[in-house]
Amino acid sequence: MLKLLVRAARVSTSRNHSGFAAFSFSSRCVHSLQFATVEAEEVSGSKPAEVLNLVQGKWVGSSNWNTILDPLNGDSFINVAEVDETGIQPFVESLSSCPKHGVHNPFKAPERYLMYGDISTKAAHMLSLPKVSDFFTRLIQRVSPKSYQQAFAEVYVTQKFLENFCGDQVRFLARSFAVPGNHLGQQSHGFRWPYGPVAIITPFNFPLEIPVLQLMGALYMGNKPVLKVDSKVSIVMEQMLRLLHTCGLPVEDVDFINSDGKIMNKLLLEANPRMTLFTGSSRVAEKLAVDLKGRVKLEDAGFDWKILGPDVHEEDYTAWVCDQDAYACSGQKCSAQSLLFMHENWSKTSLLSKMKDLAERRKLTDLTIGPVLTVTTDSMLEHVNKLLEIPGSKLLFGGRPLEDHSIPSIYGAIKPTAVYVPLEEIMKDKNFELVTKEIFGPFQIVTDYKNSELSVVLDALERMHNHLTAAVVSNDPLFLQEVIGKSVNGTTYAGLRARTTGAPQNHWFGPAGDARGAGIGTPEAIKLVWSCHREVIYDYGPVPKNWEIPPST
Repeated sequence: MLKLLVRAARVSTSRNHSGFAAFSFSSRCVHSLQFATVEAEEVSGSKPAEVLNLVQGKWVGSSNWNTILDPLNGDSFINVAEVDETGIQPFVESLSSCPKHGVHNPFKAPERYLMYGDISTKAAHMLSLPKVSDFFTRLIQRVSPKSYQQAFAEVYVTQKFLENFCGDQVRFLARSFAVPGNHLGQQSHGFRWPYGPVAIITPFNFPLEIPVLQLMGALYMGNKPVLKVDSKVSIVMEQMLRLLHTCGLPVEDVDFINSDGKIMNKLLLEANPRMTLFTGSSRVAEKLAVDLKGRVKLEDAGFDWKILGPDVHEEDYTAWVCDQDAYACSGQKCSAQSLLFMHENWSKTSLLSKMKDLAERRKLTDLTIGPVLTVTTDSMLEHVNKLLEIPGSKLLFGGRPLEDHSIPSIYGAIKPTAVYVPLEEIMKDKNFELVTKEIFGPFQIVTDYKNSELSVVLDALERMHNHLTAAVVSNDPLFLQEVIGKSVNGTTYAGLRARTTGAPQNHWFGPAGDARGAGIGTPEAIKLVWSCHREVIYDYGPVPKNWEIPPST
């Protein structure tokens, strides 16, 4: 049934979305992928896949195997070789072998900048091949179930990112500058410098895009990374590393580890990487910041808001974007729409009923709604019930478990859900923390406001803790100016077509307002996260004629 589901979704995508490459072919194409060790559609309880570790240039197993359950039916369908406490030493030694000045830098092995431009060229070409992009799209669907289009978009963004860093673009990341000195022979030069040994920890929800973009950024700048991806989805990155090796990536340049959080924390403390990139929950992020003495860059939780301004336009389009922002990938995006502020002019329209209709057309058969991998059904429904105890709150739609499915109980399965809470109740101290709790699933809060209450909305934004994405839906320049000028979210869409989700390769994606904040995707993000500034002051002379030793100062 899964094969039929995926193929049907693939055909639908190729017919209806011309922005993505259209293709159709049989699953036998996977047999021609020389890098692949699995066939995506065949990974199942009857034919489980295995995921290995990579350290010091060798793929290795482990004495400890973690069994991953199929999120659609609960079968044991992937065995992951997880490193335990006795197995971390090779990873510690591998990271420790990298000097602080990195594997390459502007003065050392500069030919590696060109090498990574070539690797990017080859990898981008590989991902542009329909049989390869389809392989990764279906593999993503198996471990992090989402619609074919959503999974394919992840592959597409990754391919475009690699295209952006072909040829000379990697060396341009290390562009330096010079400033004239105080006297003849003196100049100061600013260089982008690697950290050397680094670590990358990424979550389950984007098993290809996030780890590839951060990994390649680390490598471009001359670092030696150890990469850990959530074990539930690490098979995707294992296969991608094998593809990169066929494209020329030296096998010793990257270590890849599967482990639980406790073991990874121990590895970080013993290997002492110079910088760690963490994408995931804010609770773990804060622990890492303390344990690693601040040597971190974080892209953590996102309770993301959208404000609909006073000018009402394109009601159908706005409803569709709200539905996509809140419920695509079953709401499992750090950029998902968590809180919708509607101006009273929007409250008078049929926006909410249209959002309800769009939410209710989502179904498990095409994975436009699906399993929630980090929050159980009971936890989500308990949160809904607590919100409904707030005076004036009401269930707009959803609030019930999915029906007729075989999703295991360790995962969540609820219908797309929205709860209305009055603005004045949201702002009460006893309610604010509850209302702004991030639920990493198909769930959002909706409220409304009057012209006179915009200052209250802006105060709510100021009180929030996470400032990742936001949307201000308005074509009123004065309204946009007011909201943007008094908010801080690092990736903010503004205008009629504003959204909260979307992390393409062409713009910065990351939080603002936190000195530890990490970005992804752009040259600015790569340079900020994966390099530091080094100043070299050349002072050749000559020493002035008739110079004498001056008095002590």
